[in-house]
Amino acid sequence: MTMTATKLLVLGVVRGFGRAHGYRVRAELLSWGIDDWANVKPGSIYHALRQLAKDGLLEATEIGDWPGRVDYGVTPEGDAEFFRLLVDALERPDHRDDMLSAGLALMPALTRDRAVAALAKRLAALEEQREGMRKAPALPGDGAAAGEGQLPPHLGELWTMRTRYADLSVEWTRDLLERVTSGEYEMAGEHERAFGVPGSWRLPDEPQRT
Repeated sequence: MTMTATKLLVLGVVRGFGRAHGYRVRAELLSWGIDDWANVKPGSIYHALRQLAKDGLLEATEIGDWPGRVDYGVTPEGDAEFFRLLVDALERPDHRDDMLSAGLALMPALTRDRAVAALAKRLAALEEQREGMRKAPALPGDGAAAGEGQLPPHLGELWTMRTRYADLSVEWTRDLLERVTSGEYEMAGEHERAFGVPGSWRLPDEPQRT
């Protein structure tokens, strides 16, 4: 997993809890099945927490009556960076798969309008890419006489794979955009304890945060 995707996920989880220590952040991410769609090692979570605190995006607080424990909270700068990364993950189709996966995992932290705008921008970019792909020659040297730069015919499967993947990406993004637009999923601001409300996550035995 890229550091950027890890950064987004860690900021999102700390933000969701309001304050959280490293073990809780890791446990929450694992509960999402992150080990199935991202390569997250325990060390990378703790490293990200320390680096984000060093960068001023998280505030670190040592717990006096619990030696070695450090709780983290998102700073205003961290909150702004979280939303920048989240919107970017959803808008831009040129990211690695782990960045898109992180964006989808945290998408409900956006208001519905903001999520719709990001997905619409992604769809437009994907459609433009697909159109450019359709207009381009199938292979470098396509149309040249044999022995004059024409590539072996089987390499056309690479082109077939790319064009079909482009079609699938457009179709999936359009379907997701339609679902979010129509009201599927609870988005930030739609309920007092919606996913996107900072500090709204808590364990059953935890007191309500004030």
